[in-house]
Amino acid sequence: MSQEIPAAVQCALDAIDALDNDAFVAAFAADGYVNDWGREFRGHDRIRSWSDNELIGKRATFTDTQVTTPGNPLTILTQVGGEGFNGPSHFTFETAGDQLTSMTITA
Repeated sequence: MSQEIPAAVQCALDAIDALDNDAFVAAFAADGYVNDWGREFRGHDRIRSWSDNELIGKRATFTDTQVTTPGNPLTILTQVGGEGFNGPSHFTFETAGDQLTSMTITA
């Protein structure tokens, strides 16, 4: 990826690559949330449960990742693979300091 990625976003992406749910959840602020196509999962426990069932628990992979909108929020386009959803998706991340406040997934 040619665009600069904030540390909090990179931590989440690295955790996904490593299939490390603890590190993925730790990238979020305590009141952070995931919005997965309109379904919202707020707080560490709900983010962990969502990821167990739909992201890291499904051995998700991201390939051909590119920054489409730099800044804060930052949006990437990636090809999602694994044992769950497979296909292109946009992930928009908002950060505050060194933590994610949100991750929104869309087409």
